[in-house]
Amino acid sequence: MPAGQQPPAAVIGIVDIPEVQRVSSAFNQVREEIERRRTRLNDDLQREQNTWRDQQQALAGERAGLQAEVLRLRERELQDRITDSQRIFRNRSQAIEQSAQAALVEIEQGLGTVIRQVAQSRSVNLVLPRPLVIMNEPPFDLTEEIAQQFNRVLPRVTIPAESDGRAPPPAAANAPATPRAAPAAPAPAAPRR
Repeated sequence: MPAGQQPPAAVIGIVDIPEVQRVSSAFNQVREEIERRRTRLNDDLQREQNTWRDQQQALAGERAGLQAEVLRLRERELQDRITDSQRIFRNRSQAIEQSAQAALVEIEQGLGTVIRQVAQSRSVNLVLPRPLVIMNEPPFDLTEEIAQQFNRVLPRVTIPAESDGRAPPPAAANAPATPRAAPAAPAPAAPRR
């Protein structure tokens, strides 16, 4: 803005991002899918750890009857299995987190677009997050309109397919380098009464 020129009069809107996320079908779809994947990963890891323990106990029971070279070979094979499994589970965990991040970036970008569209439709030139506002009148609050529009614009998000963890996960090329104007939170806020 050139020196001496007055800024435009502020036309303010308020948005409650956690509330928009709470009612967002896309956000809830991502949260549920990521939780499902994490639960499956934890179940698989628990089963694998039980297998390791059983194999270690079996090997300990056979120790006295095995030749030293055979015992070393079987111990090495078990350790190799444990090391490979740990790498696979680590890769799966990274892939889950990268899938979550990619989906949240898509949600964040879509939400930013909807906030701008709703603000423009109401001639609002300044949108503030609700936690920063001490008091406001209901006509300033754009949350419900943004939530409805967001569910129409982005009802679902395509989450990258789950990896088996055998290959390292691809780099998160689309992870945000800087925070956006309307950040997506990792979990929705508890509903207000």
